[in-house]
Amino acid sequence: APDPFLLADREAVHFEAMTAELPQRIQGWTGVIMPTVYVVLIVGAAWILQRVVRGLLGRLGERYSMPPELLVGARRVSGFLIYSAALLVALERLGVSGTVLWTAFTGFAAVGAVAFFAAWSVLSNIFCALLIFTTRPFRLYDYIELVETSDKPGHRGQVVDINVVYTTLEDVAADGG
Repeated sequence: APDPFLLADREAVHFEAMTAELPQRIQGWTGVIMPTVYVVLIVGAAWILQRVVRGLLGRLGERYSMPPELLVGARRVSGFLIYSAALLVALERLGVSGTVLWTAFTGFAAVGAVAFFAAWSVLSNIFCALLIFTTRPFRLYDYIELVETSDKPGHRGQVVDINVVYTTLEDVAADGG
């Protein structure tokens, strides 16, 4: 296998020789122009590849009578994968290490997952309150009954308060009054 450092050295020598032939006023801009050209070429290649994949998926869908939902999902996944790979290649050409990006991403994902699980019950209560406020299955002073389950006893009562975290019931006497 070729040594990547030797290839990089040969590429640098070739780049310097090519740069020396340019006019003097442009030589200072090669550090900006060349990475920009690389990025434009990478994005263009990703766009062309995505168009080819979309066409292939369309033909496969017609030939094998695939459901449209499956094709839409396949197009989205292929687009995400192609453009993510193009982003990584472009960043690599700009000097950003993929290892550093991956380490940062996994670190942020781990912290986000821990924070999400730590706040799960609060977020769940807030989301349920939002559903209660928008769908209005019951209102203040309505009489409701919660069905008994295998692990929790049922409750019945009058709704006396609804807020973001909980709904308060006032117990109804056994005779229903």
